[in-house]
Amino acid sequence: MKIFKYPEQKQWKKIARRPLHKAAKIEKQVRKILDRVRSKGDKALLRYAKQFDEVDISSLEVTPQEISAAHQSVSGELQSAILQAKKNIESFHLSQQENISRIETMPGVSCWRRSVAIEKVGLYIPGGTAPLFSTVLMLAIPARIAGCSEIILVTPVKKGSNTIDPAILFTASLCGIEKIFKSGGAQAIAALAYGTETIPPVQKIFGPGNQYVTIAKQLIQQEGLAIDMPAGPSEMLVIADETADPEFIAADLLSQAEHGPDSQVLLLTNDEFLLDKVGAQLESQLNKLPRKAIAIKALENSRMIVLRNIEDCLAFSNLYAPEHLILAVKDPLLLENKISSAGSVFLGHYSPESVGDYASGTNHTLPTNGFAAMYSGVSLDSFVKKISFQQLTTGGLRNIARIVEVMAEAEGLQAHKNAVTVRLNKL
Repeated sequence: MKIFKYPEQKQWKKIARRPLHKAAKIEKQVRKILDRVRSKGDKALLRYAKQFDEVDISSLEVTPQEISAAHQSVSGELQSAILQAKKNIESFHLSQQENISRIETMPGVSCWRRSVAIEKVGLYIPGGTAPLFSTVLMLAIPARIAGCSEIILVTPVKKGSNTIDPAILFTASLCGIEKIFKSGGAQAIAALAYGTETIPPVQKIFGPGNQYVTIAKQLIQQEGLAIDMPAGPSEMLVIADETADPEFIAADLLSQAEHGPDSQVLLLTNDEFLLDKVGAQLESQLNKLPRKAIAIKALENSRMIVLRNIEDCLAFSNLYAPEHLILAVKDPLLLENKISSAGSVFLGHYSPESVGDYASGTNHTLPTNGFAAMYSGVSLDSFVKKISFQQLTTGGLRNIARIVEVMAEAEGLQAHKNAVTVRLNKL
């Protein structure tokens, strides 16, 4: 990790830059994939499965027999863990349901708003180097609570196989997802957007993915289809003071670094002596990781930064707007109100980011690449539209009529005024 000691504030923006990627080249490839799936449908998906995933499949839809086999393949211990995580995530997202509140803004003028589920949603579940069955929970549970009538799940098959990771199938089945299809990458996003002979089109697409998936979602959004948020490689920022445990910090940094070579992790501290201690722990823990090579590449994009005080660390963090933020400090609750830009925040020495990834209850589908400054993570609201209603009594119309007539006339919109006036004339 690169080290910066007491950089001036004017240097922060440069230090906070994410790793650069050749987006233009990738975008050209993704556009080609989108166009081919739109014109060729299932045929293109099967071809890309062979080309990119090295699998030769004849059918895209997962069968009931495959789901049944997956139930047998997942250990009892993992099934129990997934069940408990499901309960926690359900509890947190059920708490986000809103009661309809009817407000009388003037006598006889009533207004209210109702949440209505998006009917058709598509869930993209990464299944390449790390089959993210936890993402099934994070997306399927709020979609079910919201009441989405059609939930389509796409995920790639394992390389050199014709099957999806059994934990993904088990979790999808547990969440009541019946329409599961074998497709990954940008081509799966295209299938959800345009539909194919087998995969129905949807109205909104959810789920994280690699650069190709991210760019595919962004291009689809430009065509008018909704997506959950702009997202990219995983990232984490840790703010630590002298009370922090170097072993904990190193473990947290590596938990995100192992996601992919384009991930980025940052450590901000006001304790210069912490750097060497964390560095030693990183080296020690790295050697025990199966994904060591991936983590090493991510650490090359990463930073350890010493600033003069915790207030400066918070200011830097708000500028960076991290996907995940850990406050490894003495009194983290005192800092809660000073955080203005972050996807999900973990307070204190015993709140590792991993619990949010799996089972605490919060959602792990979060904005990255600085988008946490203006986007929220996935929640129950992500799966609904908010429709407003109003109803006026005859007395209510009389009370508000002159206000509307005057305003409409001032804007030169006579028909707007007339829509009120003709009713008044009937009363």
